[in-house]
Amino acid sequence: MLDVSISSFSYAENEILKKIAFQLRPGEHLAVLGESGCGKSTLLHLVYGLLDLPNGHISWKGKKLLGPKYNLVPGEDFIKLVAQEFNLMPFTTVAENIATFLPRMDLQDDASRVSELLDVVDLNDHKDSYVKNLSGGQKQRVALAKALAKQPELLLLDEPFSHIDTFRKNTLRRKLFSYLKEKNISCITATHDSEEALAFSDQMVLLKDGEVELSGTPEEVYQNLNSAYQAGFFGEITVLPEGVVSKKLNVLLPHQLVVSEAKTSLNVTVVRSYFKGNHYLIKSVWNSQDVYFISSEKLSVGKEVYLDLKP
Repeated sequence: MLDVSISSFSYAENEILKKIAFQLRPGEHLAVLGESGCGKSTLLHLVYGLLDLPNGHISWKGKKLLGPKYNLVPGEDFIKLVAQEFNLMPFTTVAENIATFLPRMDLQDDASRVSELLDVVDLNDHKDSYVKNLSGGQKQRVALAKALAKQPELLLLDEPFSHIDTFRKNTLRRKLFSYLKEKNISCITATHDSEEALAFSDQMVLLKDGEVELSGTPEEVYQNLNSAYQAGFFGEITVLPEGVVSKKLNVLLPHQLVVSEAKTSLNVTVVRSYFKGNHYLIKSVWNSQDVYFISSEKLSVGKEVYLDLKP
């Protein structure tokens, strides 16, 4: 398994990561969630071996992984990193890019492997297209397929779907993460997309200022959000004084509040209704403070309603 323990890591005098510790078993997917600049990319670069780690250790199956001071070519053979800057050859075809790291001993096997990966990233129609003519999202998919060509044991993904449109993204995520499970490939994804982290990961780590804010299974993380920063990744948040709707719960997501027929201490005035397809997100105010909740119907501006915790 992958064993990561980082006491601290700094660029010059600027501490980027501290008190990071986790383990990852073969075939597991870890999502590292956090805002821009919180250290997600740096964590992946440390695991891959692009950076030296003087205060901590990283090991795979009991073998310590070392950085560029100890390796002539940084990075481990069994790990592949898909960074935000795509490492592609623009004047060759999609198929040629994917085949870059294949042994070229059996051209038929190589062609079969390329075809398999083209299907995973849904680029069969662009097999013979030059990379320089592709869109940003298509290049991102080529980079994913290229990283998988030699079937790594550990795949590191840095915002892997950031350039891909929503429709394509949903299909690609399902196919890619199913493929990784099928091949027992471990994966760490650095992302700010909470929907992706909840749906596809086995474990989650939520970072703030380079330190672990919350960790556990997606269910454990979602059910234990206790600050505006943590909850903010999962939707609009409402922060209420203790005792208004609960003695303990005062950081709420919209689905946790419902309209009450009975009078409650939370009497809000509707400001706007946002149509979300199968429901409306309602923005309201209470004591000059924004309050968000879900409604099955559109509510008129200025309407007053009472809210309570969802049973």
